[in-house]
Amino acid sequence: MDTKYTALTSELYHYLVDHGTPRESVLTELAQETAELGPLSLMQISPEQGALMTLLVRAIGARSAVEVGTFTGYSAICIARGLAPGGRLLCCDVSDQWTSIARRYWARAGLADRIELRLAPALETLRALPVAQTIDFAFVDADKLAYRAYYEEILQRLRPNGLILFDNVLWMGQVTDPHDTSEDTTAMRALNDLLAADPQVQTVMLPVSDGLTIVRKRATDE
Repeated sequence: MDTKYTALTSELYHYLVDHGTPRESVLTELAQETAELGPLSLMQISPEQGALMTLLVRAIGARSAVEVGTFTGYSAICIARGLAPGGRLLCCDVSDQWTSIARRYWARAGLADRIELRLAPALETLRALPVAQTIDFAFVDADKLAYRAYYEEILQRLRPNGLILFDNVLWMGQVTDPHDTSEDTTAMRALNDLLAADPQVQTVMLPVSDGLTIVRKRATDE
């Protein structure tokens, strides 16, 4: 028997977005400016995904967060907005062009003092962090071939009950297409299989936007 679900039509999607907490004007304006970039704007997360991330960050009392892949800064605002007082977000990206937009909106949102941007390959930035369980929350939305490497570096630095969120895990539906053997699709399938089988974590994959997997690091006494 198929699992119960509701097909998400365009009408239902807009109903869903409209019945969440309204997003702040700075996010609306950032989304509009990003949309003007054309097809690249698809790299920005959806409104309901951003709202979910803020909720999760606040719910676990996160003070230390990491983002891999920042683009124009929408997701960073959502994460930083949920941090506990004194919390900090480290953003890893390689594009000064797109993150220059992000920095403008972080300042407008009053969050510039909570966010540190490092322009360098993300693996270099992650590997330079202390190997201690000091990360509470992480969001990964960058090059798909490196997702597993990002996972391994973040997990060892994640506190028990900390969360890692992976974006694009449904990869536009291509993960279930046996004829698609491209590198990105193969990498996403491998990551999804790894997360589901890893005894170190508890995971749930949600049909939010292009697929979002939430990973919780298990405590040692579980």
